[in-house]
Parts: sequence; C-alpha cells; structure tokens
Amino acid sequence: MNIKSQKDFFSGLLYLVAGGAFAFGATNYNLGSSARMGPGYFPLLLGIMLAIIGVFIMFKSLTVETQDGEKIGKWAWKPLFFIICGNVLFGILLGGLPSIGVPAMGLIVAIFGTTLVVSFAGDTFKLKEVLILATILSIGSYGAFVKLLNLQFPVWPTFITG
Repeated sequence: MNIKSQKDFFSGLLYLVAGGAFAFGATNYNLGSSARMGPGYFPLLLGIMLAIIGVFIMFKSLTVETQDGEKIGKWAWKPLFFIICGNVLFGILLGGLPSIGVPAMGLIVAIFGTTLVVSFAGDTFKLKEVLILATILSIGSYGAFVKLLNLQFPVWPTFITG
C-alpha cells in the first residue's frame, strides 16, 4: 500500500481519530432513540459521520495519484505559537487569574489583546488594520453575546466597573 498524498492521508487520519473519539465519548451518555434523542445521540452520529469522512479521505489518498505526492511541509512554528498564545491570553484576560492576583479585564480588552497577539502570526503587521479589526470584533461580540444572547460575563475591567 503506497500513500499517494501525505496531506490527504494524515488529514483523513485526523478526522478518523477525532470522529472516533467523539463517538466513543458519546457512548457515556444516554443515546435514546430517533424519536426521543438523548444527550449522546447527536455527538455519536456526528462522530460517526466525521470518522466516515476520514475513511473516504484516507482512501482517496491511497488511490488517487498526485503529481508530487503532496508531501507534508515543515511546521509553521511562528503562527502556531502566536495563535496558541492568543487563545491563552483571551482566557486570562476574560476571566483573570485570581491565584496570582490578575483581575478579569473583560470581553472588550480580551478581544483587543487577542487580536493584537494573533496578528503577529502573519507575515505583515499593520497596527491600524489590527485596531480596526479588534474594534469591529468587539462591537460584534458585545452585540451578539451580551445584548442578543444575554450571556453574563464581564465586559469591562473590574477596576472600571467596580
């Protein structure tokens, strides 16, 4: 068996493993029936469908010839680092770290901080564009999550709101 597209093979494998894990995890919940679905029914079906998609992608990678074998390139460490750091920063800014005395900064500051950090993942950095994007994301997130969905979490830093 010869892998003709490494990218397709390993992405299919990722789908298969993730789908299998979701399907396996869903078995811990009550499945119910098609007429009365339990909490595990939808994750089970979704996991199975994801695994089936993975099998099809892996099958394609073994049967369809590609020009150069679509080799997997080297890891893009810079984007990976900044995107992970941005996600961690979002959680810290939104909720704070009480164990070391960092207060919650709220949604708006978290979005601005995350957008600034994640923007360093690209090849170019334009502060004006990043600030415009952060402003649009902040307004949209405030409108969607706080006003429309009525979710209760800090919007502004605790030292401002009290």
